[in-house]
Amino acid sequence: MKNPENMLKSQTLSLRAPEPEDVDILYRWENDESIWHLSNTLTPFSRFALEQYIMNTHEDIFSSRQLRLMIDVTESQTPARTVGAIDLFDFDPANRRAGIGILIIKEERGKGYASTALEMVIRYAFHRLGLHQLYSNVLKDHEASLELFRKLQFEIAGLKREWIFVDNQWKDEYLLQLINPDS
Repeated sequence: MKNPENMLKSQTLSLRAPEPEDVDILYRWENDESIWHLSNTLTPFSRFALEQYIMNTHEDIFSSRQLRLMIDVTESQTPARTVGAIDLFDFDPANRRAGIGILIIKEERGKGYASTALEMVIRYAFHRLGLHQLYSNVLKDHEASLELFRKLQFEIAGLKREWIFVDNQWKDEYLLQLINPDS
């Protein structure tokens, strides 16, 4: 394991809690209807709701049952630029598991940021939070996401047939799991 004090930093990325100045970018992302189906969102978010969310991010994952981290590129960037977010959700401390989801903005995809951020959060979840497993829900036809999670040893645990209704059609969704080999 790498230095546990730097679990949320790499040579190229830094993962951090949302700050008030992130409201505009979160407002754009959360209100992008083209990706609502990925997070089961049905209605837009107000700027006020996002401000309140950020003001409450001081709660730890054990009380809020979720954690959002902003993904900043730090490689020779002054200042760092935010390229996405990664979430732990449905945190279940009794059964030591959580769901995980990631968003990288279109302009920054294919540069390895998702893989690096996911590796860091897996390490954090297993070694700092003591989780036994992580899971993710990925559309069957979302090849890039499937490749990302499978590259990091997530395994397909099941197929939810006709699970998501998007673009006037039903889509299948995989449930992927990663079991902590050290627990």
